[in-house]
Amino acid sequence: MDRAIWVTWYDLPVDHRDAHLAWLHGTYIPLVLAKPGLLWAAHYAIQKKTVHSHDYADRFATDVPTGNDYMLLFGATDTRCFANPVPSKQHAALPAADRAMLAMRGGERVNIFVEDARRDGPEAGTREQGMALSPCIQLGSFNTKDYRDEEESLDWYANWRMPSMGRLKGCVGIRKLASVAGWAKYGALYEFVSLEARNHDFMRHEDPYPEMKAWSDRLVPKLKHAPGSASVGSRIFSAVK
Repeated sequence: MDRAIWVTWYDLPVDHRDAHLAWLHGTYIPLVLAKPGLLWAAHYAIQKKTVHSHDYADRFATDVPTGNDYMLLFGATDTRCFANPVPSKQHAALPAADRAMLAMRGGERVNIFVEDARRDGPEAGTREQGMALSPCIQLGSFNTKDYRDEEESLDWYANWRMPSMGRLKGCVGIRKLASVAGWAKYGALYEFVSLEARNHDFMRHEDPYPEMKAWSDRLVPKLKHAPGSASVGSRIFSAVK
């Protein structure tokens, strides 16, 4: 089972984008996947949002890198697979040409997560053979502003958000994540059959449940997200070992 996920958010300069993506998909991803315990890779272009479902002045962290053009995810059996060596040491040991490619990234931010819980959605049966994750994902990365609110966050995910995704049209599944490295202490990874399904169904899923929506409205201001979180991405590349 893919219980560990390494995520990198980053930007790319337009004039180097094609070269970087060709190298990433053709050289870098196969190199990383060759490591023991690695299971899959998935690369997403992040959709730019103009309106968030909850818009608060202090929603986003200001002391972490702001990359939000792409999300690169690797899945592994457990977090130890990302520690032999850890990503920074692995990158430092690459040939100069590969390090030059990595240096093109701007605003790079990394988290290594372990899965806390998962729930299938009604579209779980649509998972594609030979493809990592679904065509569209939403990935939130965040902390509570006050540690005393962590218990409520646990309650909300376990007893509202995850059950609601279990019946949401267009949802393939949701994973609740806990961090072992990186700024964000928590993550929430949602899979959808398409960007259109996510935009149509997810944004309205609380409307029939006013009491639960009120709970969400109370909790969300207590969270501090990474810049741009929750990031919504459309898959541009996938590889399964």
